[in-house]
Amino acid sequence: HAIVAGIARALSDMVKFLKSGKVVIVLNGRMAGKKGLIVKTFDEGTDGRKYGHAIVAGIARAPLKVKKSMPQTKVEKRSRVKPFLKLVNFNHLMPTRYSVEVDFKPLGITPEVVQNSAKRTEARKQIKKMFQERYTAGKNKWFFSKLRF
Repeated sequence: HAIVAGIARALSDMVKFLKSGKVVIVLNGRMAGKKGLIVKTFDEGTDGRKYGHAIVAGIARAPLKVKKSMPQTKVEKRSRVKPFLKLVNFNHLMPTRYSVEVDFKPLGITPEVVQNSAKRTEARKQIKKMFQERYTAGKNKWFFSKLRF
């Protein structure tokens, strides 16, 4: 019993590296292979999900390459970012070495928002606007590029 208690204590003292703003790759489901940002983590789980999970906002469709010779309308169309918002088990996330400094606090994203389809659509629109601004500003180029593997 003492050994089990020691292991449990060691696990609880481990450094939590899956924090808000960390870039992760989703490993399972429809968004497998897509990059995402952790919005909020639930290390101990919740009543509905009794395992560690996180709210992830990511890029469902990355922007395409643009050239100088392309007309402005085509550039705008190819520069669009399509986001997703999802609750994901920690086991299905692969952390990367990258972090993005984004403040998700004003968006007020909670598990209730992710579960309710109308609220989720609103939150997705706000995330799209935020991602679009960062992309056009030229910040976090790696995050907005398609993952090649």
